[in-house]
Amino acid sequence: MKKLKILITVFLISAAIYYLPVFVFSQNETINFFDDNNLNPEVKKINDEIQEKRNKIKKIQEKQEEYSKIIAQKQAERADLANQMVILDNRVAKAELDMESVQIDIDRVNLEIKKTDSEIESKNKQIEREKIQIGSALRLIYKQDEINSLEILLLNNSLSDFLNQTKYLEDINKEIGESLDSLKNYKSQLESEKINLDKQKSELVKLKDDLKNKKQVLAAEKENKNYIFEETMMSEKAFQRLLAQAKQEQAQASLEISNMEKLVREKLSERAKIKLESSEGGFIWPVSKNTITSYFHDPEYPFRFIFEHPAIDIKAGQGSSVKASASGYVAKAKDAGNGYSYIMIIHSDGLSTVYGHVSKIYVNEDDFVAQGQIIGLSGGLPGTPGAGRLSTGSHLHFEIRANGIPVNPLNYLP
Repeated sequence: MKKLKILITVFLISAAIYYLPVFVFSQNETINFFDDNNLNPEVKKINDEIQEKRNKIKKIQEKQEEYSKIIAQKQAERADLANQMVILDNRVAKAELDMESVQIDIDRVNLEIKKTDSEIESKNKQIEREKIQIGSALRLIYKQDEINSLEILLLNNSLSDFLNQTKYLEDINKEIGESLDSLKNYKSQLESEKINLDKQKSELVKLKDDLKNKKQVLAAEKENKNYIFEETMMSEKAFQRLLAQAKQEQAQASLEISNMEKLVREKLSERAKIKLESSEGGFIWPVSKNTITSYFHDPEYPFRFIFEHPAIDIKAGQGSSVKASASGYVAKAKDAGNGYSYIMIIHSDGLSTVYGHVSKIYVNEDDFVAQGQIIGLSGGLPGTPGAGRLSTGSHLHFEIRANGIPVNPLNYLP
């Protein structure tokens, strides 16, 4: 029986020595598995496709810059029909490029997700391989531990053989330690890849929303161009008449708003019983937070030659509900038919808000409104009630004024 035990011991030690080189090789292979030079073909192909998408986006950005330069150049020139059509054509072309750029970005992120999925799968497989090999080595060592040193010494012809045998066992222990470290490293990488994957998926959702908004902007630009074409029939005389009407309309609205600001605040100060709530609670978006089609004093505003844009234009479908951005007193509710219709609300702390291109008005002058109360419906579609001249499509024109002077609404909105 003892001889049988000794023979089994010899077999197990020999097996440990035999499998050690395989185990060591496995460790080296594991460490380099994800080196750039050893990427699996699928990941390498995806990397190439991602780089191709990035190159396309770079070329599109260069074209977008060209369109922006042309727009700026034409805006600085004389306000005639030819220049305006060039501006509108370039804005449409730029919006189309914006859409293309976002779509390519969506494709790129999808590839990034595919690549990350592939890397996660590879790491999971490698972790399983490491577990199996560690388990095999541990089982061998466990068997070795059942044999005492005296038995191993008796099985060897010399002390030198015994020491060599012991050294092999020490090497196996060392390799197990290294393999465990490698396993922990892969587990950490795996967790990092999963976090990265979640970020990429969030980015994808945002890009899809962005693409939807870009499509709306493109539609607005085309509406604007078609309206100018239909109103002027490419007649310079008709275009100049349209410009004069638009300038007069905007100048009148600006004067009315400025005068009403002073008059209403004087009236409120005379009525001791009337107290406006403080605006410290902040403002809310008057329509659902959406694409901003023109910014405050936007250098690319298509009708900048008429006036500096004193507001932000928020994309809103024709007939969307418009809410009071803060509680206040209705100073002006002007229904101008097909001209420029707007609502002005006075708030505390010297602030006021203006809601332009409204197609319907639900409040009256001298009314008090609460924050979030529906005060009317949005408009802006060329040729419809409240849109006025040279509207840039369905949207809400939204101003915030401090002591009568227009300020950037984005500094006040959440």
